[in-house]
Amino acid sequence: MSRSATAPASAGKPRKSPLRLAEVQQPSFGGPLSRDGRLSPEQLRAMMISEFEQWLRSRTNQEKRPFHEETIVAYAKAARALDAWMTGKEMDGDFTACDTAMLNGFFRDYNDTHSRGGTNTKQRNLRHLFTWLEAEYDHPHPYTDELSRYAPAAGRPSTLSADFIKDLLAVTGGGRGKSFWDIRDHALIRVLTEGLRRTEVTGMRMTDLPLDLVSQRDRKSVV
Repeated sequence: MSRSATAPASAGKPRKSPLRLAEVQQPSFGGPLSRDGRLSPEQLRAMMISEFEQWLRSRTNQEKRPFHEETIVAYAKAARALDAWMTGKEMDGDFTACDTAMLNGFFRDYNDTHSRGGTNTKQRNLRHLFTWLEAEYDHPHPYTDELSRYAPAAGRPSTLSADFIKDLLAVTGGGRGKSFWDIRDHALIRVLTEGLRRTEVTGMRMTDLPLDLVSQRDRKSVV
């Protein structure tokens, strides 16, 4: 059942404070307080992004693994793009002021100055900010059926040809290399062709390999 067809999870429950950190007297990242001693909307949003990043570092992704730092940076960058847009529009309030209509305006303006594929990526990355707000602060998730979606860029990304990869594997010994360098490079190419990210490959350790593979002396030098 779609989210828009049902009441939000927070319906009927008291709203939490939009930001626990708002209780402090002075933001650690600098900037003057308003005349009445309150944090400005820009300061509140900056603090929310910081808390959002810490929340991501305490969570695991769909593969039940910690989020890569590059992923956290990308999600936070999407939140900062929304923050910059809200600042430019002189909008009051923190991110809990965002509803579906406001996000439609943001993505429309973003798409005017970026590619459709870039807007799609920003839209997917920003969703996690509101997933956090829903989980931590009972903020109704604005990604409803009324949100205007932007399709990814048409066509597949360019990749190395199968013949080129075959040549690379042959140059590195074709799986029968004798030197450390040939065995290592061949293994790296084979792993990368399985679709792993660069950071996932560089983060691999001996303990990530099956024990039967580690026990083979001629393959120990792969990692």
